Amino acid sequence: MSNKNSPHELAEQEDLLRYKDSELSVDDRVADLVGRMTLEEKAAQMLCIWGQKKTLLFDESGNVNLSNLECHFKNGIGQIARLSDSGTGLTARQMAETANKLQKYFVEETRLGIPVIFHEEGLHGLAAKGATSYPQPIGLASTFNPGLLEEIYTAIAEDIRSRGAHQALGPVVDVARDPRWGRVEETFGEDPYLVAQMGISAVKGFQGDGKFRTKKRIIATLKHFAAHGQPESGTNCGPVNVSERLLRDTFLYTFREVIKKANVISVMASYNEIDGVPSHANKWLLKDVLRGEWEFQGYVVSDYYAITELNFRDEATSHAVAKDKTDAALLSVQAGVNIELPDPDCYPQLIQLVRCGTLDESVLDELVAALLKYKFQLGLFDDPYVDPEVIQSERKLEKERALALRAAHETITLLKNSGNALPLQLKKNSTLAVIGPNADRTLLGGYSGEPKYSTTVLQGIKEKVGNDVHVVYSEGCKITVGGSWNEDAITFPDPEEDRKSIARAVAVAQKADTVILVLGGNEQTSREAWNKTHMGDRASLDLIGMQNELVEAIVETGKPVVVVLFNGRPNSIIAVQARIPAILECWYLGQESGTAVADVLLGDYNPGGKLPISIPRSVGHVPCYYNYKPSARRGYLADDVSPLYPFGFGLSYTTFCFSNLQLERSLISVDGSTSVSVDVKNTGKRSGDEVVQMYIRDMISSVTRPMKELRGFAKVHLHPGETKTVTIPILPEHLAFTDINKEYRVEPGDFMIMVGRSSQDSDLQKLVLTVQK
Repeated sequence: MSNKNSPHELAEQEDLLRYKDSELSVDDRVADLVGRMTLEEKAAQMLCIWGQKKTLLFDESGNVNLSNLECHFKNGIGQIARLSDSGTGLTARQMAETANKLQKYFVEETRLGIPVIFHEEGLHGLAAKGATSYPQPIGLASTFNPGLLEEIYTAIAEDIRSRGAHQALGPVVDVARDPRWGRVEETFGEDPYLVAQMGISAVKGFQGDGKFRTKKRIIATLKHFAAHGQPESGTNCGPVNVSERLLRDTFLYTFREVIKKANVISVMASYNEIDGVPSHANKWLLKDVLRGEWEFQGYVVSDYYAITELNFRDEATSHAVAKDKTDAALLSVQAGVNIELPDPDCYPQLIQLVRCGTLDESVLDELVAALLKYKFQLGLFDDPYVDPEVIQSERKLEKERALALRAAHETITLLKNSGNALPLQLKKNSTLAVIGPNADRTLLGGYSGEPKYSTTVLQGIKEKVGNDVHVVYSEGCKITVGGSWNEDAITFPDPEEDRKSIARAVAVAQKADTVILVLGGNEQTSREAWNKTHMGDRASLDLIGMQNELVEAIVETGKPVVVVLFNGRPNSIIAVQARIPAILECWYLGQESGTAVADVLLGDYNPGGKLPISIPRSVGHVPCYYNYKPSARRGYLADDVSPLYPFGFGLSYTTFCFSNLQLERSLISVDGSTSVSVDVKNTGKRSGDEVVQMYIRDMISSVTRPMKELRGFAKVHLHPGETKTVTIPILPEHLAFTDINKEYRVEPGDFMIMVGRSSQDSDLQKLVLTVQK
């Protein structure tokens, strides 16, 4: 080791260690600490342990292995990934105790005592044993309720922090523009504005004000930077072929908004390339835009193994812009990636790169300083431990059930309800048939934990009706045989066995007064395709297997039929739409799925969800997003060019009327503001929620602009006959775009302001706002 102080010498000079003085500013403490670190200690802060932790951190019994720690981590480590998946799955208390034991080594036994950050997955709940599971983000976006999201991610943050972890790899603020992509479920949908608003709320829930005064908040990680949501051919990690203007106004927009309005601390670079440059080697993206233009002060983490992929990774993606792992490390560190996740692979080469003069050590100083800053900000240098005694898992889980159910209720979207088929009237139904491959399957989606509570649709309905109604069940057909999100192999059913199962389902349906068909996809048919043997992207959007044949057979019985859909991406359900009078889109509802669906089916909750992504008629209608350019939807030969269901669409068991649309001011300057207001009346017989949506179109502009763009929304609850005036602000940021000179500004001229219940023209009322110089 170099001439830096030994642990003994440091202990004797404790009063001289400025970085240990909590009275000093964080910047002063960071500067002092970096100045004391060896090259090896700096490089160690840029490394993480995940897959290797079972052998390097723990012994065969799963206990912390101190001798291994002393052997392999004498210089410390930056992060440890996902204690939640250690061994057979740790309880909340066991996670906290294990985190404390590991932290104790790094704080008390390494030379400088630099604490470690533990990170976890928290996409829609902590992905751990005994953690509450909320709806997938695509479902949460259907709520159009940012306040609800802040509550949810606040609860997730408290759960993660109480178990000893400090950072979540989320939220995902990718704009999902291709439904073939298997990661649609992880996003907040296709609209940049909605994605940004939901992302802001999620980050505020995770981080609070970012001061971390209590041990209830964590660091959020925006991902995936950037443009991950429109991969070529819809395949995960594919190249993104977009212009800089489209990149800025659609895909970078969400990150910029969340960074500026929620002060997010961490950003994850994306696997994909943009204009031939992989994000982990993209200086323009990570330095010029992120840190330069946006003044981002946090740190960039790599996606798992993505630095390796700059060179070669046969099982996944190989960009071949680096000749070896050393070259990959150089490209990535020069681009500004602060830490390599999840295991040491390329960044251990940083030491040699500095020693041979290829890389200046000052580059590491800058990147390490950002990592250390937030270890100080989290309070880890002053109080690095959590108290396992204060974890009240049972009480907390019971309290969170109500929040999870509320989220599931607000997620459910009523797509069709001909003849008021829903809600079901129990007095007309002595027997209900619950049929379908998703009727009695627990469906949580990807990056899920193991919640203590969960209900399938069949269970929820049985519990709801009790002894009042006889409930019969048949699977009908299979989507896949068994399987889970994590398993690579997918086994598809035998068509002959499915035909027999359909026949059995018909026999069951004939005994019932009403049939509830539960269809869609599952966690194997829509998921992150993380390597060549673990696929999740699709070339078709049709219902998998013999589900359409099942629908046909059940409809032929003449029984009333309701379809309930569970899936991680939009399915082209044109055959279902044509034959079924009532359709509910659920996405993945989390642990309270069955309870929420039963409440909606039987009228105890009035659905008010809205689609955060358009549902195409077929895969040939992709792309299908609503905010297209004027020349983009001319039409198809012998087919309708419109989506089957548009962005923002969703019905209710009641009806609403919009009237008295007006602008506060119809003439403003380019830096001026105004607002639009509309009266909304519940004209039906039930209380319900409506989402007032405001879209804007720049009528004449220096470059082509979308036909409409969401730029404001408000959710309102109304009782029968009640009227409320909803006011939505119109600010310069809502009118600005990247102009012909690539300047982000408001151009003078006329703007169409459209307000209504969805993005389709027939649901919108319009007026004109004039902007002058």
